[in-house]
Amino acid sequence: MSRVVVAMSGGVDSSVAALLVRDRGDEAVGITMQLHDRRDPVLSGGEPGANRCCGPRDALDARAAAARLGLPFYVVNLEREFARDVLAPFAAAYREGRTPVPCADCNRGPKFRHLLERAAACGAARLATGHYARIDVDPASGRRRLRRAVDLRRDQTYFLHDLTQEQLARVEFPIGGWTKPEVRAAAEAAGLPNAAKPDSQDLCFVGGGATYLDIVRRAGGDAGPAGEIVDTGGRRLGRHDGLAAFTIGQRRGLGVASAHPLYVVDLDPESGRVTVGEEGEQYRRDLVATGMTWVSIAPPGGPVPATARIRSTHAGAACVAAPLGGGAWQVRFDEPQRAITPGQAVVLYDGDVVLGGGTIARSAPSGAVFDTLPNAMLESPLGGRA
Repeated sequence: MSRVVVAMSGGVDSSVAALLVRDRGDEAVGITMQLHDRRDPVLSGGEPGANRCCGPRDALDARAAAARLGLPFYVVNLEREFARDVLAPFAAAYREGRTPVPCADCNRGPKFRHLLERAAACGAARLATGHYARIDVDPASGRRRLRRAVDLRRDQTYFLHDLTQEQLARVEFPIGGWTKPEVRAAAEAAGLPNAAKPDSQDLCFVGGGATYLDIVRRAGGDAGPAGEIVDTGGRRLGRHDGLAAFTIGQRRGLGVASAHPLYVVDLDPESGRVTVGEEGEQYRRDLVATGMTWVSIAPPGGPVPATARIRSTHAGAACVAAPLGGGAWQVRFDEPQRAITPGQAVVLYDGDVVLGGGTIARSAPSGAVFDTLPNAMLESPLGGRA
């Protein structure tokens, strides 16, 4: 028997993860992260019935689930780490015209760095969470692989793409092979008090009637640079009060009148200019990503064929990724994709295996990087075609 810390958010998924760890005979210890001041009206989680995670009510739900399972339970204060690793980058990104992925930042920092440190400090060899994802070992390379969940509708690998081999060796996802109905049925059978609790939605750290812009203004004092709103031909359509109010692909709340639906197609953080266009003008075939990490394979030395997801709700599209130098990669899709958004993650897959991912720096015009790739260079790093 070994000691396993279970990150319990108060939701049904992490509670069933704790149940599974306990029932296999390991010593499960429940831990909940306190990520912000519970007296804060912006960050406290909002009204009592709000279905967000990491608020005061969720800590109580996690404690009740742990008590039902007979587990020791602790609350770990990570307010400082959360403010530094998640809130500050979140606000800075929006003010600079980028759309961040705070769930990935939270996984990268508070959950899989700081919680692993706390787990080691209390003598636990492993950390279990309620994420829908799977881990196995590649028999050929011996590397651990991050794989999509059995329940693809719940799959969370997009937010986990930059875990390291060292982290994968100490992390487990007990419900990754389960469907959501199976998880709820197990919770009900075990008498867990949160068996029917709704899933969390939206930004977990915004509540009380506040919006993400309130977080941005709190951190920066304003909503980023003001500027003009123009069409793709450069014609001035209006002005706005702050770049943080916009994201690529946005249709509503543009503040301009038009006979046709308009969408944000470009944001310029230096001038504050917002460019809008018609539906077809959102599409791009190429993007440049920075900060690329490779979780399931060794860093490739050349082009990689893959399926890429450019947002958490994106189904994925065939592409080839090629190194540009300096840690940057260019991704060219077989078909143009809608609303490629700076700040979002681009995550590369081979089947259900996560190869790696990075942060979208910009969408790029088609170039010659991929034009002359011989077929031999399009082989998947895992064997066969992607």
